[in-house]
Amino acid sequence: MRWEELFADLESQLAAAERAEDEAQLEELARAEAARLALLDRLAPAVGRSVRVRVLGGGVVAGQLRDYAATWLLLAEGGDELLAPLDAVGSISGLGREATPPGSAGPLRRRLGLAHVLRGIARDRSRVLATLRDGTVLTGTLDRVGADFVELAEHPLDEWRRPDQVSAVLVVPFAALAVLRRR
Repeated sequence: MRWEELFADLESQLAAAERAEDEAQLEELARAEAARLALLDRLAPAVGRSVRVRVLGGGVVAGQLRDYAATWLLLAEGGDELLAPLDAVGSISGLGREATPPGSAGPLRRRLGLAHVLRGIARDRSRVLATLRDGTVLTGTLDRVGADFVELAEHPLDEWRRPDQVSAVLVVPFAALAVLRRR
């Protein structure tokens, strides 16, 4: 009888050790999979969700995540669209726990840069409110978009761009942009 109890005890100890080893391997696999995730993989399932974004120099902005790419994200807040360069984002809440498989973002998402989006805004002549990373707020219309800068014709936000309304044309490096609100 004592031998049977000893063997049963040894068998349960071995089973427990095997379970612990399996769990450790699963945890390591999960950590390895998480290490391969990029921010794009986390943003994809959150499109359409309400998120809060802490923007360096721009405070916290909130809205529905509409779109994203490797260098920017786009939120809708009321009737406005907010464009934030990803290198100006300090944190994002509201994404949930989901992610797409690592590297599943298509080549367009990886290549569609901030300049592409800004050129679209300049093309449609939208009035914008640009918050810079130092907290400065500029209003006006984007006149021209270069490789790493934008020219902003400064004028009151409630006025359309007309020569007599423009107080200055400012060259703003992309690196200075915190968030751009399009009206």
